[in-house]
Amino acid sequence: MVFVPSRFHLTIAAQLERYLTHNNNPSDPDYRKFLSRLSNALLPHLKIRSQGLDFGAGPGPALAIMLREKHMDVDIWDPLFFPDKSVLNQDYDFITCTETAEHFSDPAKEFILINSILRPSGTLGIMTGMIESWEDFPDLSARYYHRDPTHICFYSKQTMTWISEHFFWKVEFPVSNVTLFHKSA
Repeated sequence: MVFVPSRFHLTIAAQLERYLTHNNNPSDPDYRKFLSRLSNALLPHLKIRSQGLDFGAGPGPALAIMLREKHMDVDIWDPLFFPDKSVLNQDYDFITCTETAEHFSDPAKEFILINSILRPSGTLGIMTGMIESWEDFPDLSARYYHRDPTHICFYSKQTMTWISEHFFWKVEFPVSNVTLFHKSA
């Protein structure tokens, strides 16, 4: 994993300003299509009325809305836009984390928290840009994803596999930039 040192992290105010420039409109068909890469991979692993958490939902919790339309019960949490920490005291059948993991200032802490609230046999779905080859990483700096100053963690399949082994989760990569982790029973 490539991790930006904390001295280069933006302030909370600067992060908020940046996030408010994103177009996360839940009614935008293109945004919904983008998020469906995760939801389409996740839904076959869920039962109707499964309880989930959209972890890092952002200002427009589009994925939570999409999953509710598929008869899932979904809570939302975001440290800036939906900061009600009471949802972090519950446990869930599934947790989604779309375009959020790259913002973790303390990834170990976040994954420990997620593991603690993910029920046995639960599924964690993460969507984040992933590096194909670490040797290519310096050349990727011209790409938008790597230039976003709020993106401070960069993952690869190797990173995700390490995370799965650390937490004793099974891992799969159903589509590009989507990782599903399955917790043991």
